[in-house]
Amino acid sequence: MHSHLILFSGTRKSSSMFAVAGLLLSSLVLVGCPGANRSSETPANANSTATTSAKISDFDGDRAFEHVRKQVEFGPRPPGSPELEKTRGYILDQLKSYGLKITTDEFHATTPVGDRRMVNLTAELPGESSDVVIISSHYDTKFVKDFKFVGANDGGASTGELLELARVVAANKQQREFTYWFVFFDGEEAFCFDWDQCHNPNPADPKTPLPDNLYGSRHYVAQLIDKNEIKRVRALILFDLMGYKELRLGRDELSTRWLVDAVWQTAKQIGYGKYFVDDREGVGDDDHAPFLRAGIDALDIIQLSSYPYWHTKDDTLDKVSAKSLKIVGDTVIASLPKIEERLHNRSP
Repeated sequence: MHSHLILFSGTRKSSSMFAVAGLLLSSLVLVGCPGANRSSETPANANSTATTSAKISDFDGDRAFEHVRKQVEFGPRPPGSPELEKTRGYILDQLKSYGLKITTDEFHATTPVGDRRMVNLTAELPGESSDVVIISSHYDTKFVKDFKFVGANDGGASTGELLELARVVAANKQQREFTYWFVFFDGEEAFCFDWDQCHNPNPADPKTPLPDNLYGSRHYVAQLIDKNEIKRVRALILFDLMGYKELRLGRDELSTRWLVDAVWQTAKQIGYGKYFVDDREGVGDDDHAPFLRAGIDALDIIQLSSYPYWHTKDDTLDKVSAKSLKIVGDTVIASLPKIEERLHNRSP
């Protein structure tokens, strides 16, 4: 997993009225709850969001957490495993219940452990324009031989987050300019414990080994290029490692700056500034990287440098918080009007 986020680089004003106006605009445009009141911040390690009085959006942290719990129950979920197949079935059932159009893309990838079947999932919410905003996560967990790795935060949290966000956005019946794709990438994780630990054969060019990670997102971008659809995709938001109960999200250095600014500014306006901090976060490649290389603005929302359980047996359900999931969900939903406005005002 890797990380990077994106924000709107609009004019900053110190007036509290600006913050309130931004909140009301977000609620009216995306959530449809004009009577929502801004809530005071509560500890990010709260077990449930039911006791919070504020309603910034209809995002339900407890529902998102339940999606995480379900994935962890399946066990380790590396690509090609029966457990990931069960997870995929669960994701598809949820997306169908939201009334979304679903596309599955099965492909085979050459890996250091041999050929692996992988499946990317896309749920579409049509807009007035064919231009697309992607919100995404990987849903596989790391292949680990030496211990049981259930990936509660690393794969589980971001997938639960994306499922709940898709439900909320799909439930909003107001007209939207952009088409949304909710994308679940397979094969984000390397099969070797470290990315450069072993050779990944390349049948087409044995002298140039294939990268041992980002299988799903690299395939996704290649398909967009092959279908001449790459210019349709205007922006991508990626969730990864963002459900930790001690939430502290830094600005990913690889992500597109204006996207980072848009999200971080929104977090401050709605009272979540203590969780979206101005520290730098550097994680190298993540599933947003193939999109950036293809010229697509992209943001990775991730907490890697301050998450002590990354790729350990202790990345378990008790490390994930429903409150943290809601904080991220509220912030992204409230940021979407700014992101859409920026995209509307600039040429593809």
